[in-house]
Amino acid sequence: MAKVNQLKGQPCPFCNTKNLTLSESEQEIPFFGKVHVFSMDCSKCKYHKSDIEADKVHEPAKYTFEVSSKEDLNVRVVKSAEATVKIPHVGEITPGPASNGYVTNVEGLLNKFKVQIENVKETAEDDDDKKKAKRLLKKLQKVLWGSEKVKIILEDPTGNSAIISEKAVKSKLKK
Repeated sequence: MAKVNQLKGQPCPFCNTKNLTLSESEQEIPFFGKVHVFSMDCSKCKYHKSDIEADKVHEPAKYTFEVSSKEDLNVRVVKSAEATVKIPHVGEITPGPASNGYVTNVEGLLNKFKVQIENVKETAEDDDDKKKAKRLLKKLQKVLWGSEKVKIILEDPTGNSAIISEKAVKSKLKK
């Protein structure tokens, strides 16, 4: 397990109390290298921000990966806060102030999409939007069961992201 360095009692940029904990750790990811994981968590207002940065400089890259079996759900995904994740005909996670970086696997990534879609389904006022969200949730569940295929596209202009699999197709990110 990686050693985590923490700095507690820092001022929170949102609630202005000294309840923010800054954390930093290193993690070795096979076939990608060492990464630094940074996070900020406020115990009072629950503000959270995290990011990931590769130790080595990587070129901007695009990864395309087809999930076609249950084994593919275990494939490691490294996503920086600057990366965009797209699942065609399902949705995308875009960079921005609320975007986080993390290390997960394909299953974890698909579950993040499920949470987003469930939120849309719960807050949608239009019946068509609710039906569309319900269809997308069924599709993702079938992918998680291994009975349907889906393509994942990960684009990162900083090069701090990757899909770690021989099946993943890496290409230069066009600007």
